[in-house]
Amino acid sequence: MISVEEALGHIFALSKPLGTEVISLAEAAGRVLAVPAKARRDQPPFNASAMDGYALKGIESDLHAQFKVIGESAAGAGFQGRVGAGQCVRIFTGAPVPEGTDKVVIQENTSRSGDTITITDDPGQASHIRQQGADFSVGAEVSAPRVLRPADLALLAAMNVAEVTVSTRPQVAIIATGNELVMPGEEPGPDQIVASNSFGLKAMIEAEGGIARMLPIARDTEASLKQVFALAEGADLVLTIGGASVGDHDLVGQVAADLGMDQSFYKVAMRPGKPLMAGRMGNAAMIGLPGNPVSALVCGQVFVLPALRAMMGLGQAPAPRKTAPLASDLPANGPREHYMRARLTNEGLDAFGSQDSALLTVLSEARALIARPPHDPARNAGELVEYLPV
Repeated sequence: MISVEEALGHIFALSKPLGTEVISLAEAAGRVLAVPAKARRDQPPFNASAMDGYALKGIESDLHAQFKVIGESAAGAGFQGRVGAGQCVRIFTGAPVPEGTDKVVIQENTSRSGDTITITDDPGQASHIRQQGADFSVGAEVSAPRVLRPADLALLAAMNVAEVTVSTRPQVAIIATGNELVMPGEEPGPDQIVASNSFGLKAMIEAEGGIARMLPIARDTEASLKQVFALAEGADLVLTIGGASVGDHDLVGQVAADLGMDQSFYKVAMRPGKPLMAGRMGNAAMIGLPGNPVSALVCGQVFVLPALRAMMGLGQAPAPRKTAPLASDLPANGPREHYMRARLTNEGLDAFGSQDSALLTVLSEARALIARPPHDPARNAGELVEYLPV
């Protein structure tokens, strides 16, 4: 049995970055930018008005001064010509600032009669002009790697970047195993239960940017397991659920070995999730998850998501943790790293009384996994502890 840290190290060794592809910006939401993108123009591309008003020479902008309006500058239709002494141009927000002007007097500080304006209120020191390149200039970079958020896409579009190079999305094959399983909507027999883990893992994988393929349930026979493993061809990561323990019907490890899996480890000193297995099967990494629902989904947070991030070029790092105070006391922890389901309340982290790894209702209500190191001493309410948001 190895530590969580050691297990993660083995999984990262199996999770090499995949290739890249070029896609349109319209398809890039949530994708991982693999190569920095560079601006192809300045923003603003010209000196632009920040307000509606009148563009004129700042040195002439005295209170009660009068100017002749000689034209108009609007967004997309700038004033063509040069503004001389005693002259001004009606200007609107976002419009190019005419040559010969360096200040916009906002319209609220003026009065107009025909083609003449008068500055009626103190125009202040602000120019109300956004200088060319104030946001970014040609050649400015959006760094990589990064997950492209809506604000990133807006920035890239403004940079006139139409295509980006992104990491290939990992293909993940999910194989639930067990004679006891039926799919949702089917009528379970008297000794059967509904398969649930695959759906939680699929959602988890897709939210992280992977492509999940739910394969047919593999029954507890070598023939069925081999048949379903064959359907995982082309996957970058194969996830099996259940069948990785040491019972008479737990055949996943044996069948995977027969098919050429090079096992990296089996069993991790964690709770829930002890019967975890990982290795390489052909060109794919393989992670054998426990069958208990909470165990499978907790291991998904701790191991599967970091593996996906590594495959997408986001580096090798454990699941990100936060800190918060405890809302109530916790007893001392045992010899395994424990991920305790907890609520996030105004008072802090409130661990559920039952931590049974079969209770999906508890996991559904939980918003945090309190991460307790092996042999962690008893903790009092108010103490800061680490947790994984879920």
